[in-house]
Amino acid sequence: MNAIATASLSIPSGPFIVGDAGNEGAVELSLILPTYKEAQNIGRTLEAACSVLRAVPGLVFEVIVVDDNSPDGTAELALDATARYPEVQVMCRKNESGLATAVIRGWQAARGSILAVMDADLQHPPETLAQLVTFMRGGCDLAVASRHVEGGGVGDWNMFRRMISRGAQVIGLVILPEVLSRISDPMSGFFMVRRESIRGVALNPTGYKILIEVIARGRIGSIGEAGYIFCERTEGASKATGAVYLQYLKHLLRLRLDLLGNLFSGGRRAK
Repeated sequence: MNAIATASLSIPSGPFIVGDAGNEGAVELSLILPTYKEAQNIGRTLEAACSVLRAVPGLVFEVIVVDDNSPDGTAELALDATARYPEVQVMCRKNESGLATAVIRGWQAARGSILAVMDADLQHPPETLAQLVTFMRGGCDLAVASRHVEGGGVGDWNMFRRMISRGAQVIGLVILPEVLSRISDPMSGFFMVRRESIRGVALNPTGYKILIEVIARGRIGSIGEAGYIFCERTEGASKATGAVYLQYLKHLLRLRLDLLGNLFSGGRRAK
């Protein structure tokens, strides 16, 4: 297993840690799979993701599993899969936890010019990866898999869950309209971003919703959105709890204050 960076949560121009994936030449895409207790899903996720990405013409990629010391052997199973999928690397964290920071630690170790993230529980269909790559190759700074554009949906969600999701989006539009109005699905955890758009940016996410952090703090110009159907997990337990939504609200408020502070300090310097 590879080591974990311990530096600040900022994205460098190149990897803090050089990986040992079996790719030759420049890596175009680095896909991060943050995991915690995904032993029942990680093997199928790696198989599906690698199959889709291998089919994209000319794509040199790596998949980095960042595991939060799962007690169910998730990291060990991912490591076993590297024999079949040499594009896969595994990183295991023991002194840090949380999905958003796991993604950033993976990006810090990544070699690709395009940085991506996808859930490892098959709720994000790996088939959508190919369409996101197309957007990025077309010049987008950010490509988001969305449940709220043509071709997207939330499957068998009940009315209460739909209301909670939409309510969270409305709250976000009220607190950070200039950020959340740019995309249809700001709660998405399935996207790709150009390294150059967040290079040198200090990221400070709370909880699970790193996409909002990327848009708010990054240099994001053109955005593409690909519709996908959010799939209910068939194995393992969901990590969507009330605490997640509370973290989301705290994140919005902190971003609002930070952006206002940046605006104020910028105005003072300009006088």
